[in-house]
Amino acid sequence: MPVPMELARIIISEMQDQQIIVLKEVEGERSFPIVIGSSEAYAIDRRLKGISAPRPLTHDLLATVIQEMGGELEAIEITNLQSSTFFAKLHIRQNGRVLEIDSRPSDAIALGIASNVPILVAEHVIEAASQ
Repeated sequence: MPVPMELARIIISEMQDQQIIVLKEVEGERSFPIVIGSSEAYAIDRRLKGISAPRPLTHDLLATVIQEMGGELEAIEITNLQSSTFFAKLHIRQNGRVLEIDSRPSDAIALGIASNVPILVAEHVIEAASQ
């Protein structure tokens, strides 16, 4: 059963190419970091702050495409951790069915964070990431 988590922190260092987000259990104390790229970190930060760009950026474009195709992002699920790489899926409801689309966690979070979409993490991922 996936565990509901939330974005607890975003750490942006202008001196590094890799940034960090920290996910924390909604109803618990466990947390773990995920290293992400700078562009994804800035996209998450921008969407959290409600800052819009003059033209749609990648995550804005994807959100619009999902909506215009009659879909709705229902959840983000981090499903696996292999060799220090996290794997995620977007759960998109469209025409009465739920589509599961592979995604990087950073892209999924950047897409879903502006609309308070639940972040779910597989129990085995939390255990592996917390070590």
